[in-house]
Amino acid sequence: MTAAIATAVPNARLSAPGIVRSEWIKLRSVRSTVWSYAIIVAVSLGIALLIAATSTFGGDIPAESQTSIVLQASTFGIYFGQLVVGVLGVLVISGEYSTGMIRSTLTAVPKRIPALLAKALVLFVTTFVVGLVSVLGSFLVAAPILAGQGIEADLSDGSLYGNMALAALYLALVAVFSLGLGTVLRSSAGGIAAALGTILLLPTILQLIAGLTQAKWAADLMPYLLSNAGTGMYTESFDGSGLEQWQNVLVVLVWVGVSVVLGAVLLKRRDA
Repeated sequence: MTAAIATAVPNARLSAPGIVRSEWIKLRSVRSTVWSYAIIVAVSLGIALLIAATSTFGGDIPAESQTSIVLQASTFGIYFGQLVVGVLGVLVISGEYSTGMIRSTLTAVPKRIPALLAKALVLFVTTFVVGLVSVLGSFLVAAPILAGQGIEADLSDGSLYGNMALAALYLALVAVFSLGLGTVLRSSAGGIAAALGTILLLPTILQLIAGLTQAKWAADLMPYLLSNAGTGMYTESFDGSGLEQWQNVLVVLVWVGVSVVLGAVLLKRRDA
């Protein structure tokens, strides 16, 4: 991430709103941020359209299952979006280290932790809004097409809207998790590798171990992985073996909390 904005002012210290405003300016002024969010929305809408237009259903499907089908079509783009925000979250902080801008940031905010929290807040809110737009837009695309096939969502079901909000929440939490990793590693390549490895590679490895060796410990760990718990926040496990929805939320929050706290500790202790 590159940006030509200096946040430091000689003999001056930013207030909390000023720190947040500074981080917002940095985030929205970088071209990669705009492209990343635009890609999330575009791909989510495209996937929802593709799923709705190509799916075929037979037999009498219960009303609750119909709502679940519409929800899955509306939130499927989150699978792709989490990879994009995983990269973006790392770049928000690692880009400052690569350009040397981190020195200006920490000069303006010598306590350091408020700067990291401001980055996390701005990134969280922005990503949540984009995630919500992509999910709601996908719903508006998929629902009419599926309705033409006899698959209609129960619009009076409050859990439908709650699950769509939770999908956007998960996307925002992944971005903050990746921000923490970027703060720990201070490297774009290393941070991106760690973020995508946690989201994408780790579940694959454990699934292979559980399948090939029948290792019970690997199967037991699967629900506690970031991406698996994140998916469980807004969708139900097909075989009923997953965690409860609130437990999935808690697991994701633990992953995010550990990442950000570790990043904050190292940011405080290390030189810029």
